[in-house]
Amino acid sequence: MEGKPARRDFLKGLGAAGAAAYLGLQGGSRGHRAAAANGQSAVFRMTRCPIPSGTTDAHAGLDALLELMAVNGYKFFKTTQDHPLGGADGLIDKGDVVLIKINCQWKFCGATNTDLLRGLVYRILSHPDGFAGEVVIFENGQGQGAFNGDPRAWNTYPGLGAPAGVHVNAEDDTLTVDRLVTQVFAGSPVTSFLLDPLNPDQNTGVFIGPDDHTTNGFRKISDVSYPCFTTSRGTRIELKEGIWTGSGHASNLKFINMPVLKTHSGGDSTYPGGTGITGVLKHMYGVVSMADGNRSLRHYSQSGSQCGKMWTLVRAPDLNIVDCIWVAYQTRHAGYPPSTTYRYDMLLAGFDPVALDYWGSKHLLYPLGGDRQRYHDPDNDPSLINLIRGARDVINAAGGIKGQPAVMGDENILLISASSTVAAKRWQKYGF
Repeated sequence: MEGKPARRDFLKGLGAAGAAAYLGLQGGSRGHRAAAANGQSAVFRMTRCPIPSGTTDAHAGLDALLELMAVNGYKFFKTTQDHPLGGADGLIDKGDVVLIKINCQWKFCGATNTDLLRGLVYRILSHPDGFAGEVVIFENGQGQGAFNGDPRAWNTYPGLGAPAGVHVNAEDDTLTVDRLVTQVFAGSPVTSFLLDPLNPDQNTGVFIGPDDHTTNGFRKISDVSYPCFTTSRGTRIELKEGIWTGSGHASNLKFINMPVLKTHSGGDSTYPGGTGITGVLKHMYGVVSMADGNRSLRHYSQSGSQCGKMWTLVRAPDLNIVDCIWVAYQTRHAGYPPSTTYRYDMLLAGFDPVALDYWGSKHLLYPLGGDRQRYHDPDNDPSLINLIRGARDVINAAGGIKGQPAVMGDENILLISASSTVAAKRWQKYGF
C-alpha cells in the first residue's frame, strides 16, 4: 500500500478552504443547524486518524469525529447525563436497535474498514445510560458478499494476483465481521445478518408480502425493495417500517450507513464510468435486491434516482459515516493491488448523501489522479453527475433530508473539520 504524498501536494489538492480546515477546527459552533439557515449542508471531516493499535476496541478517529459533531449540535447519545457525546436530543437511545450497513462484498481496501466498525460498535455499547438494545451489522453483496473475510467478489482477486484467503480492510487483516460478533463482542448484544442467501444471484430473490412478519426476504415498493429479517436474538427488522413487535411497529430502529469511499468501474458507451464512485448513495445498492427486476435501471441510466428512492421511499439513514482510511482510486473498485489505493486516515460524516458524495469525489478521489480521475469529477463527468444530480432531484422532490434540500457544489457545502491529533488531547480527560 502506497504512502502519503508530500504535505504540500496534499494541501494543494484539497484547495484553499480544505487546506485551512485540515490545519485545525473549522466551523466552530455554527454546525449543520446554522448551515441549514442559508441552504448549506454540513460535511464533517476528521483528519489524521491514529492507526489503531489493537489494544482497545475504541477508534480514536471515530471518537474525535463524533465529538466534532457533538460540539456542533449533533449529539450521538440520547441521554440526560453530562457526557461529551450526549444530549436530550441525541441520536442513539439506550434501548435502540442500531442497524449498521457496511460493505463486505469485497476484500482488502475495497470493503469497509473493520477497525472503524469495531470502534463504532464499541462506542454504541458504551452508552452512558447502559446499552440495552441491539447492534446489527448487515450487508447485501448480491450473492457475492461474506462476513468471513473471503467473498467471491465477482472472481476479481485471482485475476489481480491477490493472495487467497482472508484479507479484510484493517490493520489486522483477519479482523472479520464474524470475529467481531463471535469473539471481540462475544456476550454483548451484537449480531450480524448477511442478506446474500435471500438473493443468491441477480435473478433469484425471496420476496414477501406486507403481512408476512416471519419470512426473511425483501418487500417491493415502487421499483425498489428493502429487507425484512429476524436477527439471531429474535429482533424482527423491517427496514421501512421499523421493529415488528408482534402487533405493530416500534420506532426504536436507528440506521447508520458506513460505506468505504472508492472509485467505481463498469458501465457502457452511454455511462462509461458506471457511477464514477461508490460512496454514500451507491452504498444503498447493498440494501435493495437486484433480483427485483430493476437491475438494468440501476446500471446505470437511473443510478441516481434509484438511490434517491431508497432514501425517500424506504428509509433515510440517521447518520452517514464515510470510511476514508484507505481509498481505492484507480483501475477497479476492488481495493487491490496496493498501488491502486491511498491512505488518507480520514473520516467524513453527515446527513446529506449528495453533499458527502460530491465533496468526497471532488476533494479526495479526484486530486489523487490515476487512470480513473476523469470519472471522479462531479462537475463534469456525466456518469457521476447522473448519480449525484439524479439522487438530489428525487430527494428534494420528496422534501429533502430532515426538511433541508440535498445539495451539490462547493458553495452549498459547509466543511466542518478538525484533526484527530488535536482532539485526542481533549479526550484524555474523559478516560475514553
